[in-house]
Amino acid sequence: MDSLIPFTTSGSLVDCVDRKMLVILRDGRKLHGVLRSYDQFANLVLEDTVERIYHGNAFAESWHGLFLIRGENVVLLGEIDLDREDEIPLKQVDYNILINYHKQEAETKKEREEAKSQILYEQKGFCKEGGEGDGY
Repeated sequence: MDSLIPFTTSGSLVDCVDRKMLVILRDGRKLHGVLRSYDQFANLVLEDTVERIYHGNAFAESWHGLFLIRGENVVLLGEIDLDREDEIPLKQVDYNILINYHKQEAETKKEREEAKSQILYEQKGFCKEGGEGDGY
């Protein structure tokens, strides 16, 4: 009967090793790479890693190579379906073209979240918790 209990520790990542994964971090970065290793704290090692940014119908990639990720910074980890990866309806463009749009979107989002936090603090009595990069 114990075998029916789901395995929810970092050990459940064993089936993901050597597979292409998407990792979304607390600061909003989206990394694509091959999961090579992990530990009991869910720290991850990605190989052939690229950071992807999006704007409208376009995306761009920045090569990072080998990437070590502290487990507490991972918001989402998912396997990329290699059969469907090329079917995305987005156009790849040069990273330098998209980076300014991406930075502007991030700044706008940050200002909007700060305004929302201020309203919740002043009108509803919520405390101002969280810090830099703690958007999730």
